[in-house]
Amino acid sequence: MLVGCANAPQSSSQRAAAPSATQISGNWVQVQRGDTLGKMAGRANVPLERLQRFNPGVNARRLEVGQRLLIPTQQERAPSGGPYRYQIRPGDTFSSIARHFGTTSGRIQSANPSATPTNLRVGQVVSVPLGGSAPRTAASSSGSSSPNRPAAAPSSAPSQALPASARRWPWPLDDYRVVRRFGPDSRGTLQPMLLATQAGAQAKSVAAGEVRFADGMRQLGEVVIVHHADNLQTVYALCDRILVEVGKQVSAGDALCEVGQSDATQRYDLLFDLRQGGKPIDPRQVLR
Repeated sequence: MLVGCANAPQSSSQRAAAPSATQISGNWVQVQRGDTLGKMAGRANVPLERLQRFNPGVNARRLEVGQRLLIPTQQERAPSGGPYRYQIRPGDTFSSIARHFGTTSGRIQSANPSATPTNLRVGQVVSVPLGGSAPRTAASSSGSSSPNRPAAAPSSAPSQALPASARRWPWPLDDYRVVRRFGPDSRGTLQPMLLATQAGAQAKSVAAGEVRFADGMRQLGEVVIVHHADNLQTVYALCDRILVEVGKQVSAGDALCEVGQSDATQRYDLLFDLRQGGKPIDPRQVLR
């Protein structure tokens, strides 16, 4: 269950100033009956992935009526690695922000030495480091960063240690060719793998797991997300028709969706993404 940081009790000296329309556009929204994360992202006009990243404690399968989700603003960033850029909202304290993002107020204070915890301003942007990562400098957390851009654009995608379960998984298509490899583009933004296939092709689960998302996303068509052991997730996007439902247990090789045709290229492309704890992984480290 998410903690609503905007309602955290505090003294008058900790209370942020009243907002103006030009200072802040993000807010908290409540889950309504029949809502999915995809529907909520559509109503808020934000990409689903951004909504998920700004609500790291949310479980897409266990949304509860009245549960509150944080809607990000355009000034905020949730990179795949490194700290968040978070915009102060009415009622925020470093403690309430830390509870929402799963970090500590001390780490937030260390990452923002010029910020006064008892005098936060609504609309002020602060850095929120996560886990054991070191705080970034002001230059590395500037507003020019894109949500998927690493602190320094690598010449190739970095490898990382993987759990023993992520070994020699099959490819998600029987017939395919790689038209875009995983890795940074010319601007340093990480791009997921893109596979071209034939009409009628079905994307298949690369490992056993549970379907946690099966719905449409803006610019990504129909999307299926499967959660696997050891906090691994696979994403199958640009689909035309979904063949599974949220909550379904799948095995390696089970059909998840039918691949759609791109209006721009006239190809049948599947966007395939592999993540561990939300951080992207080069699928070539895992697929056989």
